[in-house]
Parts: sequence; C-alpha cells; structure tokens
Amino acid sequence: MRMPEPDAGHYENEILNLGYVYTNLANIEIKEDMARSYVTIYTSKRIDSYKPIKLDSVYRLRQREKTRLSPLFIRLFLTKAIEYQLKDKIETKDQKLELTLISDYQAEGVDKLANADIQGEAIIDTDNEVDLQKLFDFFARNNLTPFYPEDRSIGRVKESIYHFFKEELGMSYTNKFSDIINIVLSNVNMEHFVNVIDITKQEYIAETKKRDLQLTKLSNWEIPQLLNYGGNMTEFTEHRSVMQPIYYDNKWKTEEAFIKFLDQSDNIEWWFKNGDRDSTYFAVPYEENGSQNPFYVDFIVQFKDGSLGLFDTKSGKTIKDAREKSDGLQEYIESQNKSNKKIRGGIVSNTNSRDYSGRWVCYQGQGSELNPDDFSNWETLEL
Repeated sequence: MRMPEPDAGHYENEILNLGYVYTNLANIEIKEDMARSYVTIYTSKRIDSYKPIKLDSVYRLRQREKTRLSPLFIRLFLTKAIEYQLKDKIETKDQKLELTLISDYQAEGVDKLANADIQGEAIIDTDNEVDLQKLFDFFARNNLTPFYPEDRSIGRVKESIYHFFKEELGMSYTNKFSDIINIVLSNVNMEHFVNVIDITKQEYIAETKKRDLQLTKLSNWEIPQLLNYGGNMTEFTEHRSVMQPIYYDNKWKTEEAFIKFLDQSDNIEWWFKNGDRDSTYFAVPYEENGSQNPFYVDFIVQFKDGSLGLFDTKSGKTIKDAREKSDGLQEYIESQNKSNKKIRGGIVSNTNSRDYSGRWVCYQGQGSELNPDDFSNWETLEL
C-alpha cells in the first residue's frame, strides 16, 4: 500500500512495510493480477555518483478542473455577478423560499434530497437551519451540470454565493445564514442566481480549455531520486542505467534493442529510460495542430565528456507520426546549446526493424522530410 515515507524506503522492522485492508465484508478479496498493476512492488534508486544536469523541462498540469470546480469558479462568479448586475436585480427584503424548487421531487424528508432524483412532495421545515442547508445543497447540486455533483463542487457554488452576499450586500453567512438562503431560493430571485451560475459555468469551461493548451515550465529538472513500479514489470541487468535496478514493461522491442546498444558504448557515463507523465519525467515542448504539447523523449544519455544526448526511438509508422515532435526536439536542442549546454540527439531508429541488426541512425533534419522508408538523410549514430 502507500508508504508513509517513500523517500526513506523500507523499514528494518518488516511489520511496518505491510499494508492492511479492514472490512466487514466476508467475501472481499484482492485479485493478484489487479493488485500488481496498482500496488508498488519494485523500487528503483538513482546511483550515488549522479551529478546534476539541470535541464529545462515542461509538463501539463492535470486538469481536474474539467470535471469538478476549483476556486477559479468563485472568482469568475463574482465577476459575472457584477456584469449581470445581480445586486440590482434581486429583492432582499422579506423574502421567503418557496418549495417550487423541489415541487418535482418527493421525499419523506429533506435528507432524501441530497442524492435522490425522484418526484412528489417533501416535508420540510423551512425554519430549521439544518433543513435550509440541505435545501441549499440540493439547489447547488441541481445546477452543476455538466460537472459531476461531488461535495467539493457543490461547495464551490455555495461559497460563490456566500462571497457575493458578503462583498456586495455586507451579509455574512455566519450571521445571516437563514436570510441568505431565503433570498436565494425565493421565487423572485432564484432565476437570477441560476442565470449567473450558468454564465459562470460557461466562462469556467472556456478558461479551463485555455489552461489545457498551456504548458508549465520547469527549470533545473533532474533525474528522479526514486521511482516506484507495479508488479507488471521486468528487471533488467543493463549496468549503465542511472536508476538501479531498472524495471521495464516490455512493451517496445525498439527500446529494448536501443538499451542494449547504449550499454555497449564505453563513452557513456549513464543512460535514463524516461517516462511519460507530469513533472516527474523530462519533456520538451512541441506544437501540433496549433496546440503546445509535452514530448517525453525516451532516453537521456550522459556522456563521459560532459555532453548529453536526447534520443527518442521510433520504427515503422511511428517515424512518420514523429515529425512535429522531431522539430520540437531540434528546436529545444538548438536553444539549449545557445545557453552553453552541450546537447545532441534526435529521433533514432534501426535500419533493420525486424531484428535490429542494422545501423542505428539519428534524424536531425526538418520534420517534414522525415521518411520511414528512406534513411538516406539520417546520420549513423556513433556513441
């Protein structure tokens, strides 16, 4: 299961290295094939002789905002409320909520409103703050589409309205909670709040799409000190890996063949098999269809002369698909070398993709001229 101190590794006392599942279900079991994909079984550590390489890298933030609301929603709501002139359109005096909000729903009590989508009438005490809160939760939940109605997103909608009342009307929900709920859920006002919520959702979706196109820059990226793997991995014995031991998923034969090629060179200090997620691994930016994307280059190689190699293995159809990535990699290498870095590399392939007994070649030209059927404009890779 999850280690309390993953950087520290395992403890001498083996009982502290075990995970436990507590349940009152008699028939629960964890399938081994499923567990091996999700539970950390192997750990690989960076070699002690490693020296910093300080590479500029990029990554894309995980966009949880696509499915749930972040604090950005609150800021947008307050802006849209001003644009909509919400303060001037609502009535604040002597407002009382009407049960038209739940007229199409039935429940034995307000507790049923939290998650049920059923019809009929409900028995609700509108003078009870607990019931008022549940009604307000129901209102927020009912206006979340297309976002998933999880508690955090429901809370963002409510917080937005609380902030509006505090900033625009000087009403704090801690002191005027009942008044605020009655104002929001009254017949004359509820439509206006629904409108502002809907306008805000549209703006929120547009903003998150913009963010999805942006890459975050990371200066001074380094090889991870520690990497954890699930059980569906194979241990390799190649000794020039900067991570020891090295574990591999056996998905790509081209990568395996290239690893053997790297391990034969006496000019290499170490090599790193890169991954393809978040900021843990190294990536260069490239543009495709007008969008900036992270290109997670397969291999980082440290040469004994102090220079670095960035190589991405391709074969067959994948060569043609790498044109934009190739341009991004060459632009990155050129810009880094202008900053006194010593980097070389490119798209790498073997002239014999059947058994990889041919030449290893590297492409450093224009992506538009990258041809999977012609290696005449590739250079022999000498390491």
